[in-house]
Amino acid sequence: MDDQYWSTVRTMRMEFADFLDTLSAQQWDAASLCAGWRVRDVVGHVSVVPRVTARQMLAVAPRARFDINGINMLIGIQEGQRDPQELVALLRRHAADRIPSRPVPDPRNLLFDLIVHGQDVARPLGRDLPVAAAQAQQGLERVWAMGWRFRARTRLGGLSLRATDTHWAAGTGPEVTGSTLALLLLATGRTTAVLDELHGPGVRGLASAA
Repeated sequence: MDDQYWSTVRTMRMEFADFLDTLSAQQWDAASLCAGWRVRDVVGHVSVVPRVTARQMLAVAPRARFDINGINMLIGIQEGQRDPQELVALLRRHAADRIPSRPVPDPRNLLFDLIVHGQDVARPLGRDLPVAAAQAQQGLERVWAMGWRFRARTRLGGLSLRATDTHWAAGTGPEVTGSTLALLLLATGRTTAVLDELHGPGVRGLASAA
């Protein structure tokens, strides 16, 4: 990961913290786009990523049946119990932290994780959290290439995806068009949340499968 990547990650963490400062107490306890996670749990996850330890992950692993998604969920819920002001302060304090290359968490996933979880929080609240198209494309390229855990190329196989605000395109078949951000959310399984933002003959199949 180069300096530009880490600079972008830092900026997005700080922008997310600024956004969180505007939320009411009720909004912190509202449901997010992530099943089983409130807004505070999503923020707990985002804030802990730069500082999570192997010991912390191992402590919850048995309850999560050693599934990485389950581990992330349990730690996010644990961290989400903190006071909102503390969570925002932690996010800012560790905004510039760089995670060394290791399997978990993989630093290549940080950018799209920030983008997607920011939308997980903002959209159910009816709020707008802008994302630059170039950053959304960088996140989408990573998700499309990584296979597990979203398996986007498999799930969306048979469709031609085309971004309307960047040059990103992939796949063959009935076309689905939309902003790069909408396609990133589609690729990470937030299909229902972006159906109204997608267009083309391939959308009908997405709607029936959602």
